[in-house]
Amino acid sequence: MDRRAALRLLTAGVVGQGFLPRVLSASHIPGSTALADPYALVLGTVQDAGFPQVGCYTELCDLGRELHAAGRGRFVSSLALVDPDADEYFLVDATPDITRQIDLIDEPGFREKAAARQPFDGIFLTHAHIGHYTGLAVLGNEGIGITDTPVYCTEAMADFLGSNEPWAFMVRQGRIVPTPLATDRWHRVGERLEVQLWSVPHRDEFADTVGFVFRGPSRTLLFLPDINDWRTWERDLADTVAALDVALLDASFWSLDELPGRSIDDLPHPLMSQTMDRLQGVVDRGDAEVVLTHLNNSNPALDPDGPERAEVERRGFVLAREGMRFGL
Repeated sequence: MDRRAALRLLTAGVVGQGFLPRVLSASHIPGSTALADPYALVLGTVQDAGFPQVGCYTELCDLGRELHAAGRGRFVSSLALVDPDADEYFLVDATPDITRQIDLIDEPGFREKAAARQPFDGIFLTHAHIGHYTGLAVLGNEGIGITDTPVYCTEAMADFLGSNEPWAFMVRQGRIVPTPLATDRWHRVGERLEVQLWSVPHRDEFADTVGFVFRGPSRTLLFLPDINDWRTWERDLADTVAALDVALLDASFWSLDELPGRSIDDLPHPLMSQTMDRLQGVVDRGDAEVVLTHLNNSNPALDPDGPERAEVERRGFVLAREGMRFGL
């Protein structure tokens, strides 16, 4: 099947090549629970600058444009945490694509809260790179105009928001409330939701970096979209993931050859093959579901017809896609 044929199937709502139709009930997705139970909803799956990326006219980026034109585009890496029974909604990383991303949250309660200019009961930020916090801007004065919304993050990230404009202006206005949480301990943030912050080695030019472990009534989910190298992490990746139910992990690059004119030293991330090698046993045993996310615009696994995508699926890993739900 060629790329355009795959695109036609996609827009017709046919599941194929690792994509999902626009609307799926939670019962259709592995590991999900009843619709009234809390769940994590994937809002975005690509690297900070998006897909297509600015100034990129490769075959892959042209595919990204086709998908956006068909209403099936990829957005920058992000999650929503949804608890319909409690009428609670949380955002995990505020990206430049936030305006279109949150349309994926189709709960009536969320739409009512958004109409009242208070869509989120809290926002979680992993770190201070452009794809993970700059979406806060459209939640402020020139946008929806939220008020008193907790922003859960580290102490360093809270200091960054409070010390730099325009984020400090949003703090002074009472629109966002930086709320630092200690690492390596559970914090209750919702009626049925707890979170734990894990420190992660990454490029910390402005603040530090964390991954979030979310725990609902039934299941746990790790969201870790950025890390320099699994070898420099204080945790053993395989043991850590095996103790969870779902792990959404950094899958920025497939190979070292993707960035002509750029050095991988400037953009350190583990390669997808390295991550899969480390976690193959976990996946083979069924200990946890491993979902690969935060793909760079150069990553050939974005091509649904390519050998890289076929390898991911053959090995039992999941490539993240907007609209996926994971029960909590």
